This record gives sequence, structure tokens and C-alpha cells, in this order.
Amino acid sequence: MTGIKELASGLQFPEGPIAMPDGSVLFVELARGALSSVSATGAYTVVAELGGAPNGAAIGPDGRCYVCNNGGMTFTRRDGTIVPGLASDDYTSGWIDAVDLKTGSVQRLYSSCGENPLRAPNDIVFDRHGGFWFTDLGKSFKGKTARDRGAVYYSAADGSAIRRAIFPLEGPNGIGLSPDGSILYVAESHTGRVWSFLVGEPGHVVRHPQASVPWEKGHMLWGPDYYCILDSMAIDGDGNVCVADIPHGGITVISPEGTRIAQYPMPDMFTTNICFGGPELRTAFVTLSSTGRLVAMQWPRPGLRLHWAEAS
Repeated sequence: MTGIKELASGLQFPEGPIAMPDGSVLFVELARGALSSVSATGAYTVVAELGGAPNGAAIGPDGRCYVCNNGGMTFTRRDGTIVPGLASDDYTSGWIDAVDLKTGSVQRLYSSCGENPLRAPNDIVFDRHGGFWFTDLGKSFKGKTARDRGAVYYSAADGSAIRRAIFPLEGPNGIGLSPDGSILYVAESHTGRVWSFLVGEPGHVVRHPQASVPWEKGHMLWGPDYYCILDSMAIDGDGNVCVADIPHGGITVISPEGTRIAQYPMPDMFTTNICFGGPELRTAFVTLSSTGRLVAMQWPRPGLRLHWAEAS
């Protein structure tokens, strides 16, 4: 895609971009363990030191930034790139933080759901009720032949309640809601699948009328005919799923009917995340993670305005 403008470089595996009302962009840096920001004039700031490996972020109804943290992972640095690996030696669990953007203070909200520790919280989206859905990718460990199966959770923003809403999934990563909030989209990383789930009452999914098989609640919206690892996503104003497609796709756009309608290659095989901002939400902000860059470009369709986007 032409017209790519670099907003920041030298970042430590950025993900989770959030376009802010003042023209700045918030994002996490996995290898730095931080929530960071680039202003409209290009000034870089570390907003909060979080430790672990923060993976996804969203603004909540109280104006705080809610961050999924996978708990820590290894990174390989080679020829100016950073590539993520398995769990770090000091890993114990994953967690969810809420960051006050004015003071930088951090509140740990969740590190478990009942007796089940969170393994690797990855991406997050708020609904109109003020609760948030988040994916837990599961964790892989050096020398182990088994890995965790993933899940989707639903949580209250004040730290008072969390429930496991969908289990099991194979490495759930990106997550988003349709414009009317009735469909929850989830991308599985290593299967390369995008699933759609029918939302019932807040925090619950019900069996999708097009459920792919009898033992699944969800409908497999899309699966590629090529090798890919899917990462995070954003939904545009027409309800299309714009999902990061590693290693060659950049951003792939899937219609609500499950058709691939566009693919925009990016100059980094680890293109990991996209969000929309700017006038009429026609600017896409994309993280090029292995080369440590945040870029922007005009998008052919306006993005979907997120719930609570103006809360900050």
C-alpha cells in the first residue's frame, strides 16, 4: 500500500495502538515492558512501566488504558529486528492492568479467573456496557511438548468480576465487535482462522446459527488457502474484519460474510496490529513490530469508532 508514513522507529516490538483524541497514539512495547506514546508532533514518551510483555490495550469507560500482559517472553535480536519466542525464565502468569494516563499509576485488575491463572492475555475490546472481552493466547515453554489451550474472557472494568466465556480455542489473538455489538470476532494465530460468535447477554455467547460443527458455538468465518499466522484486528465502519496477517499478508480484510475483499502488504513480516483514527477515522495506524516502527496511512474505508474512545 502506498503512502505509508513512519511516525516512530526504534521501538521495542510495538503492538496495541490506540488513536487518541489529541492526535497522539498510545501503544505497548512487549520487549520494553511498557505502555508508550507518540504525540502528534512525534515526541516519544513512556507512559507506564508494566513489566512482563504487554500485548494489547484499549481505553475503558473511566478513561484509563486497560492493558493485556502475557507475563513475559523471550526475544531474539538479529540484524536490526526483534522476534518473539517462548515464555521468559521469570514467567509466572499473565495479567490485566489499568493505567491512569494522567499520573501513570497502574492497578493490577486480574491475574486469574477463579482457580485458573491467566496464561497470556493478548488483545482486548470494550463493549457498550463498559465490560471488556479479552483473548488469552495460552503459553508455550522451552523444552515442553505441550502448550496451553487458549480462551476468551469477559471482565468488569472495576476488577470485580471475570468469567471464561469461550474455551477452548487454539491460540486466540485478535478480538473485535461488530458495529451493532451482536457478533464477537476472534482470530486464532496458528490455525489462521477468524471465528464469529453470537453475543447474548453481556459477557455471554450463544450458539451461532451457522456454527461450523455441532461441538462449536462459533462459526468459522474465514480460513486462508495459504500459510499464515493471524495477529490482532480492528473492525471498520462497514463491519469488515481487518486482521494482521503474518508473514506475508500485512493487513487482510474479511467481509462479515467471510470473503477476503482486500489485502494490504506491509514492509515487515511481523505486521501485528491496526487501529483507526484521524478525521472521519480514515487513518490507519499499524505496528510493524519486528522492525520497531509505528506507521500511518490513509485507509480506503473509515474505521469503526470504538466504545469509550473519547473517555480519555
